[in-house]
Amino acid sequence: MAEECLICASPLEYLKEDVEMECAVCHRREKSKTRCVNGHYVCNDCHTRGMDGIFALCLGSRSRSPLRILEEMMSLPFCHMHGPEHHVMVGAALLTAYRNAGGELDLERALSEMYSRGSSVPGGACGFWGACGAGLSAGTYCSIAAGATPLSGESWSLANQLTSRALAAIAAHGGPRCCKRDSYLALREAIAFTSEKLGVELEAEPAICSRSEQNRQCLHEGCPFYAGREGRHA
Repeated sequence: MAEECLICASPLEYLKEDVEMECAVCHRREKSKTRCVNGHYVCNDCHTRGMDGIFALCLGSRSRSPLRILEEMMSLPFCHMHGPEHHVMVGAALLTAYRNAGGELDLERALSEMYSRGSSVPGGACGFWGACGAGLSAGTYCSIAAGATPLSGESWSLANQLTSRALAAIAAHGGPRCCKRDSYLALREAIAFTSEKLGVELEAEPAICSRSEQNRQCLHEGCPFYAGREGRHA
């Protein structure tokens, strides 16, 4: 069954205004525009429960491929087809590969920072903020790797450059949202950017999606990563 609501697997609906809702898991009450058609709401914290498992995965990895690291994360039980976990995972995969490829980085500290920053980007940011969390995650990776702050010079510029490139690539393929597609696009831009601007060569390889059956909104042939895309293996 295509995954939507984590409680009943029914499709999600997006409201025009924030409404106070009760999380079906932890029963915390908060305002949101998102719920399933049966009224179930799951807060960001409950949606990403178990995500701290990425720390051990990343710290134990020696891969220079952000894609391989991301795919390992996506295969963990906590990761859903869509959700705010991708706002952390994209940057974490990039930071891990960057360190493994020779980038100077305290990976444990960097991952903690990525977790803190990425977790603050809510689900639905792609539509409600006009900035996909996967693209923001790529920019956050650059900010951490380059040591950017709001008062930085070149590093401030670099982080914003990568964010803009990632978001432009995501926007060019249109909606509706697909957290897998957008994550792959953000990684592709970040790998090229890291070589061009940071002088570190991350391993690049083509992404082929294996999860389209889980996505009710899959673009199929319209997605560059669709496994059944014509000429996919040409």
